[in-house]
Amino acid sequence: MEVLLNELSLHGQFACVQAFQTAIDTVMLARGKMRQFGGELRCHRNLTQAKVTRELSLQQAVLQLDRNKRGALMSWLTKEGPFWEDSRQHDADEYLICQDYPDPVTDTALGEAAHHCFNGNDYHTFSFKPSNWEKINPIVVDWHRDDNVIAINVTNHWNISSLENSLQVADSPIKSWQQLATIMPSRCPNLTFSENSFEPLYSHPFVDGAAKRIIELLNVLDKFKTCFDSQGQRTEDGNRLYQDHFMGDRAWFSSSLDNSFNRRELTFNHPINPNEKLFCPWHGKVNEPKIRIHFSYPISANEPLYVPYIGSKITKI
Repeated sequence: MEVLLNELSLHGQFACVQAFQTAIDTVMLARGKMRQFGGELRCHRNLTQAKVTRELSLQQAVLQLDRNKRGALMSWLTKEGPFWEDSRQHDADEYLICQDYPDPVTDTALGEAAHHCFNGNDYHTFSFKPSNWEKINPIVVDWHRDDNVIAINVTNHWNISSLENSLQVADSPIKSWQQLATIMPSRCPNLTFSENSFEPLYSHPFVDGAAKRIIELLNVLDKFKTCFDSQGQRTEDGNRLYQDHFMGDRAWFSSSLDNSFNRRELTFNHPINPNEKLFCPWHGKVNEPKIRIHFSYPISANEPLYVPYIGSKITKI
């Protein structure tokens, strides 16, 4: 479970810094609660510029707090983060809106959370209290794409009790590659892994961000495998996933060049039939560190979607 701090919930609503202090104390408690459960409360790098009162930005308001609180806040908001836009997934040209909010929520934590929710990831927001976003749960984000409007529900918290309740029922954070290998087959029942699909990762240090990216990629593949109608044709959701993640310069999935080197290096043991091999140039990409998820292609309704290899990038191209 990931939680993003809703910067839209700071809109100059506080009468004075003293009134704001209670709200920021609650946000810091939320950050502590996330850490207690092995996570982080992620914020926007420009949050310090949001309005606390009509006259004061967050940065200006924080300067009026006591030294210890001021130092902890500014360290988090300007240095430590983590900042969600460092690994953002939605594009600046997406059109994401909310009812009763005058501007698009593209380029905001809410837009990012909605994009992740659409892709099957467990993303929530945490809002300042009081604010215009208090008591709105879920927040419905409408994603306008071509001639379609996709309504996405984003769970929104504004107090510690609801956040803690969600954390208690959420999946525990993954702490090792072995743990990732154990849980993903049940999370992605439409994918067929081999017994050693994840073993190439074991010799490398565990990287939390890379593990989350692997989960995101596998979730998309798992969802895509279900997007076929009774005639074996891709559904509207399937076409959308294909356009989003298999096409264009920023595609999440692509094929390595089919030359003799790649064919040899990208041929894996068949996950089900030990006497067969499987050529899998198609892969999902993790950039930091460079990890690849190789899978069988084309993806169809009636053939298993095999994932024989998850590990370091194999090819030089």
